[in-house]
Amino acid sequence: MPISPRTSRTPFTPRRRRLVATAATLTLGACALAACGSSDDSGAQDASGPADLTYWTWTPNMDKVVDLWNQGPGKKQQIKVTVKKQASGDTLVTKILTAHKAKKAPDLVQAEYQALPTLVSNDALADISDAAGDLKDEYADGIWQQATLGTDAVYAVPQDAAPMMFLYREDLFKKYGLSAPTTWDDFAEVARELKKKAPEKDLTTFSANDSGLFAGLAQQAGAKWWTTSGDTWKVGIDDAATKKVADFWGGLVKEGVIDNQPMYTPAWNKALDTGKQIAWVSAVWAPGTLTTAAPDTKGKWAMAPLPQWDDHSTSTGSWGGSSTAVTTDSTHQAAAAKFATWLNTDPKALAALARESGIYPAATAAQLSGAFSEPPAFFANQPDFYPQAAKIAKTTAPAAWGPNVNVAYNTFKDAFAAAAKNKSDFGAALTKMQDATVADMKKQGFEVAE
Repeated sequence: MPISPRTSRTPFTPRRRRLVATAATLTLGACALAACGSSDDSGAQDASGPADLTYWTWTPNMDKVVDLWNQGPGKKQQIKVTVKKQASGDTLVTKILTAHKAKKAPDLVQAEYQALPTLVSNDALADISDAAGDLKDEYADGIWQQATLGTDAVYAVPQDAAPMMFLYREDLFKKYGLSAPTTWDDFAEVARELKKKAPEKDLTTFSANDSGLFAGLAQQAGAKWWTTSGDTWKVGIDDAATKKVADFWGGLVKEGVIDNQPMYTPAWNKALDTGKQIAWVSAVWAPGTLTTAAPDTKGKWAMAPLPQWDDHSTSTGSWGGSSTAVTTDSTHQAAAAKFATWLNTDPKALAALARESGIYPAATAAQLSGAFSEPPAFFANQPDFYPQAAKIAKTTAPAAWGPNVNVAYNTFKDAFAAAAKNKSDFGAALTKMQDATVADMKKQGFEVAE
C-alpha cells in the first residue's frame, strides 16, 4: 500500500539516521521525509526472558522450525515464540501496517526485501543493529544491503535468497548444437539460431505476470529505481540500465525469436514439458516449479549463471527472498532480535528451514551445508548445482527499493502485458511505469525530483 509521509513520526535519534543516497551503497532512501525504525525505550530491555513473542510468517512448516527454539535456547532463556501463519505479499504488508496503526503489530514479521522500505518509512520496524549489526559477514553484500537499506541501521535479518540463473534443456541444446549463453548478446543469438533450426520452438518467453523477474533483471543491469538526497526522492525506473533491459527483451519479442505469453499458465507448463520452450531465466527455487510444471523433463535440465551484459561483468539479480524483522510495537525487541538472529544464522535452524520449509538460505555458510550437499532431485544430473548456486549468490547486485513498489509492480503488469501481446515498444511501457510511480508518490505528498 502507498505510504503517506503526513503520518506522525517520532523524531530521529543519533542511532536512527535518515537514509541518504550514496554511490557506494545504492541506498534505498526509504525514510526521506520520515523517521526510521524509531521507538520508545519499552522495547530496548535486556534480551533475556521471560518473553512471549508472536511471529507472523507465510513460510510453510515454520512452526516445526520454531519448536527447535522453544525446546532449546528459547526454553533456557524463557523466550517463547508462537507462529501465526499469514498470507504473503501486499496482503501481509497491509495487515502489518493496519495492526501497527493500532499499536498491535506482532513482535516479529517475515518481510520480503522490497517491502522493507514501506514498513520502515511507516515506523513499523525497529532498528536491531545492537543485536544483529555484527552479522554482515554472514551474507553477500547485495543481500545485507537490502536488510539495512544502505545505512548502519539493521531493519531485518536476511532469511532466504533467490539468486537468478539461467536454466536450459541440456538435451535439446545438444540436439540443436547450442551453447549456454554467457552474455545477453549470446542469449539473443541462441534464440535466433534455435528459431532457424526449429521454427516451432522458442528459447523462452517474456512474461509480464511476475514483476519480480523484470525487477531482478534490471537489478543485475545496475538499475537504481528509488534513491534519495535529503528529503527528496528520485525515481529512476526508466534509468539507462532498465531501458537497456526493456529494449533488449522488447526487441526479441518484436523480432519473434522468443514467445510473448505469460508464465504459470497451463499453456506455459505444456511448452516447458513438451520442449516447445527450452530455457527459462529464473532463480534458485526453479527446480521446485519445474517439478510440477514440467514433470516429464526431470533430469534433462542444466543450470548456468545468468548471462552478463559484457564479458567483464559477474553479477546476478534477485527474484524473491525475504527477511525476519522486529516491529516497533514489540515490548521485547531485544529478545525478538535474538530469535531472528538464531533463526537465520544458527546451523540447526538453517538446516531445519531447508528441510521443513524448502528455503534457500541467505546465510552464505549454509548454502553449502549438508542440506545442499546433493543437487535438487530434478537436477540430479548436475552434481554441482548448489556449489554453483552459492557462487552465483555471492554476486548478487544491490537493489534500490522504494515506498510504493506495489504501484510500480502493478503498472508493469498492465503496461508490459499489453506491449508483449501487441509486440509494441517496451520503452513506452517503461515510461508508463515511471510516470505512474512518480504520480503516486506526489499524490501521497512525497517530494520527488523531476
